[in-house]
Amino acid sequence: MKPLIILTAALFLASSAFASDVKTADLAGSWYPKDKAELTALLQSYLDSADPEKVDGEPFAIISPHAGYQFSGPVAAYGYKAVQGKGIKTVIIIGFSHRKRLNGISVYARGTWRTPLGDIPIDEELANELISKNRRISFEPRLFQEENSVEMQVPFIQLALGGVRIVPVAFGTQEYSDTEILAEALASVLKDRRDYLIVASTDLSHYHSYEEANVRDKRLITMLGKMRPKDLYDRAAMGACELCGSMPVVATLAAARKLGFEDLKVLKYANSGDTSGEKSKVVGYLSAVVYKEKSKVKEDSGEKPMLNETQRARLLQIARESLTGYVTDGKRKAFSEKDPLLNENVGAFVTLHEKGELRGCIGNMIGHGPLYKTVANMAIEAAAGDPRFTPLSAKEVDKVDVEISVLTPLKKVSSYNDVKIPGNGVMIRSGSRTGVFLPQVATETGWNRDEFLTCLCTHKAGLPPDAWKDPNTEIYIFSAEVFGEKGGNK
Repeated sequence: MKPLIILTAALFLASSAFASDVKTADLAGSWYPKDKAELTALLQSYLDSADPEKVDGEPFAIISPHAGYQFSGPVAAYGYKAVQGKGIKTVIIIGFSHRKRLNGISVYARGTWRTPLGDIPIDEELANELISKNRRISFEPRLFQEENSVEMQVPFIQLALGGVRIVPVAFGTQEYSDTEILAEALASVLKDRRDYLIVASTDLSHYHSYEEANVRDKRLITMLGKMRPKDLYDRAAMGACELCGSMPVVATLAAARKLGFEDLKVLKYANSGDTSGEKSKVVGYLSAVVYKEKSKVKEDSGEKPMLNETQRARLLQIARESLTGYVTDGKRKAFSEKDPLLNENVGAFVTLHEKGELRGCIGNMIGHGPLYKTVANMAIEAAAGDPRFTPLSAKEVDKVDVEISVLTPLKKVSSYNDVKIPGNGVMIRSGSRTGVFLPQVATETGWNRDEFLTCLCTHKAGLPPDAWKDPNTEIYIFSAEVFGEKGGNK
C-alpha cells in the first residue's frame, strides 16, 4: 500500500499546484532577476533607452523576443514602448512549448500569473471564448511550466502596459493546421474589439556567426514584411529562414490579415553579439509591430479625406516653418496661399510630440480666418503657449514632430446617444465651462463612449463626471482629418 499512498500524495500535490489559481514564475532568479526592485530598474532602463519609430496607426500585434533579458531585453523594449498609450486592456501572448508536447493548442484560462512585479489576472472570458471555438484548443497548464516563450513577456507587459489582463497561449505542435485554427478563433473573438494586443513570441536565427546571423535574419525580415503566413511557414519548415517561434508568428499574421491589419514595421533588430559582446555564436532578436495605417482606418470608415497630399504637405511645411522661426528668433513668418481650400475658414489643432510623448497641443475649434493662417498661429501656440508645458527651446525644435488636425464644422446633437466613439470628436459646454477632446483621443486611450464623455467633463471642462447626462449640457460633435510629419493619416 505504501507506493500507492506516495503516488496518491504526489498526484494531489501536482493538482493542487493549479488549484490555487495562481501560476507562479518559474524563471525568476535564472532568466531574469527575482528581486522586484532590481527587475523594475532593469526593465525600465531598457524602456528608457528604446526609441522606436512612432506607430501612426492602429496596432494589432508585436513580435517580441524571449531570451534572457540581458540578451534580448533591449530589443523587446522597442515593441512594448511603441504600443504604450494605445488603450490596451488585454494582451494575448502567443508562444510555444519548448519542453512539453500536446496534440493541439493550450490557452491558460483561469486565475492569475505571479512574477516579482506582482499578480496579473487572466482575461478568463476571452480565454474561454477561444477554447470554445475548436476542440483542438484546450486548457493544459503543463505547457506553461518552465516555458520562456510566454513567461519572458509577462514582466514587460506588467511594467510597460500597466493594469491589463493577459491570455497566455502555447502551441503544442508544429502543424500548420493549428495556426489556421488559432487564427480563425482569434479573428472570431476579436472582430468587435479594439482594446487588445497580441504578442507573438519568437527569437530568430540560432548559433551562427555574427555576420551569418545578420544575413539570415535580414532575409527573414524581408519575408515578414510581405505578410504571407503560409509562405513563411513553408520556408521556415524547409530551413530557408529561421525563427524558433514560427507557429506564433504565422498564426498572428494570419489573424491580422483576416481582420484587415496588413502593415508591418520593424522597430529594432539586433542579436546577442550586439547585446552581450560574444559574436562567435549568436541568436537574433526582433521587435516589430503589425498594424493598420491611419489612412486605411479612414478608408475602412467610408469617410473621404478633406485634403489632398499636396495640401497636407503644405500645411505641415507652414506649421514647421512657423514654430521654427518663432522659437529661434521670435518672429512670426508671413505666408500667402492661393489654394481655395487652404483659404477657407476652418478650425484646426496643431500637436507636437517629442519621442512619442505630448509636447504641446493648441487649436481653434471654429477658425478665425484662412486655414493656413490658423495652422501657422496654432503651431506657434503649441510651441510657446500651452500652459501645461514650458515653451519649446531652440534646442528642442528638431526633436519634435508636428501633427495637424483639420476639423469639420461643429454639429450640436440632442443627446449623448448621438455621439459615436470611436469616430467623433466632442465639445461639451455647460454654463461658462467648455471642454474638447479630438477624435483620436478615443483611439489612443481605448475609452468607450461613457468613459470618453466622463473624462471630458472632469478633466477638460471641470464639470461633474456625469454632466454629459444632464439635458441642459450642450454636446457638439465633429470629425478631424489628422496627418503629421511621421506619415499616415487618421
